[in-house]
Amino acid sequence: MENLKIAIGADHGGFRLKEKIIEYLREKNVEFKDFGTFDEESCNYPDIAKKVSLEVATGNFNKGILICGTGIGMSIVANKTKGIRAALCADTFSAKASRAHNNANILCLGQRVTGEGLALEILDTWLNSSFESGRHKTRVDMIEC
Repeated sequence: MENLKIAIGADHGGFRLKEKIIEYLREKNVEFKDFGTFDEESCNYPDIAKKVSLEVATGNFNKGILICGTGIGMSIVANKTKGIRAALCADTFSAKASRAHNNANILCLGQRVTGEGLALEILDTWLNSSFESGRHKTRVDMIEC
């Protein structure tokens, strides 16, 4: 996890899990910036997803993490940003494959559908997996518009 800079954000439905992930990142000495939200008051997930996605797409951060109630809304918004490959993962196999085969640069999680322990396992797997390139690079290149 060397040289990682992570942009992280959540809406009110993902706030508590974001706080747990921030604890994990601190324990692992991973550099990050929290783009909100900063409490459980209702907010608009597209605003946060756009901020994090732009930070990753412009190279200010290597990777991003977005959390909402299901992870679906965040992943839809993030994937509208050129250069973003956001993956909604609910298991460690998908987390590893999203990095190895799709070179995902944003991980999306759902606080209301994935328990905290599993979410941290998914995150750990995602952060410690790498892109296999080769035949997968051709396919990832096809995604870019």
